Amino acid sequence: WQRGTADAVRYHLDLIDDLPIEDILILASDHIYKMDYRPLLQMHRERKADITLGVHSISPYEAYRYGVVTVDNNSNVTSFIEKPRRPGSSLASMGIYAFRKEFLVELLQGGSDTSFGRDILPRIINEVSAVAYNFQGYWVDVGTVQSYYEANMALLTETPALDMYDLEWVIHTVSSQQPGADVTESAHVENSLISDGSRVQGEVIRSIISPGVSIAPGAVVRDSIVLHNAEIQAGAVVDRCIIDEDAVIGEHALVGHENHNVPNQDAPEWLNTGLTLVGTRARVPAQVEIGRNVVIHPRTTERAFRKQRRIASGTTVGP
Repeated sequence: WQRGTADAVRYHLDLIDDLPIEDILILASDHIYKMDYRPLLQMHRERKADITLGVHSISPYEAYRYGVVTVDNNSNVTSFIEKPRRPGSSLASMGIYAFRKEFLVELLQGGSDTSFGRDILPRIINEVSAVAYNFQGYWVDVGTVQSYYEANMALLTETPALDMYDLEWVIHTVSSQQPGADVTESAHVENSLISDGSRVQGEVIRSIISPGVSIAPGAVVRDSIVLHNAEIQAGAVVDRCIIDEDAVIGEHALVGHENHNVPNQDAPEWLNTGLTLVGTRARVPAQVEIGRNVVIHPRTTERAFRKQRRIASGTTVGP
C-alpha cells in the first residue's frame, strides 16, 4: 500500500524508467477540472525545466489548505510550502507535475520521502529548475467532505462553473447501460440531477441522485447526494446527507434531523458543517432519528444501532 503521492510513483518506477519518453505528467485523482495539458507541457519543454507545477489562484482565506507556491516575474518557482499556517501567496499547487523523466527517476531512486507536496518539493524547489504554469480555468480540490459536497451542489446552480453539457468538451465516464430515470406521478422534483436507472416516487429537492437509486413514496431527499443503487424507503427523510452506494435508509427514518451543529466526535476538523455521512452498504433501521455531523460506517448493520431510536449529532455508528 502506498504511503503518499511520491511513494505511489516510486512503486511504478521500473515501469516509468523503461518508457521511451522524455517527460512524464503526474496528476492528482481528487481534483475536478477540465484542462488541456498541452500548453503546460509546451512551457515545460521550452523552459527546459526539471519540473513544472500546475498552479491556480485561490482565495487567501483558503490557502492554508493547499501547497502554496511563490513565483518571480518569469514564473520561476521560488518557494513551495505545504499547508502553511500563514500563507504568503494565493497560488495553490494543483497536484499536477510535469517532470523530466531522468530527473524524476534520479529523485525517487533510493529515497524514502513519501509525498511530493509535504516532503520533496519544499526541500528541492530552490535547487532545481522549477517553473509554474498558471491555469485559469475551473479547478476544485475535493479532498475533503465539505469540498466534495460543495462541488456537487454547485452543479445545481443556474450557470455552474463546470458545464457538463458543453458539446465542445464532452466529459466521458464509465457508465452502465440502464433505462432512463423513472419519475412517477407521485414524485415531486425541484432543481436536482436525476440519473439513469433511478426511480423517484417521493420528493427530491436540490439533490443529486446517482444511477440505480430508489426513492419510495413519501420519502424526502433534500440538499443531499445519493450515490449508486442506494435505497430510500417509504416515509424516510434525508437532509444534508451524503448517502454512499448500496446503502438503505429504512422506512420513516430521519437522517440529518436535528438543528444542533455539534462537530463529529471522531473527526471534528472535517465534519462540522451539518453534513451526515452514511457509508456504502450501511443499513439504517426504520424510524430511527439521526442527527447532524454523524458518521454511519460502511457495512453497518441494523444490529449496530442496538435498538436506539435516536442517534445524537456528532456521533459515529458501526460497523
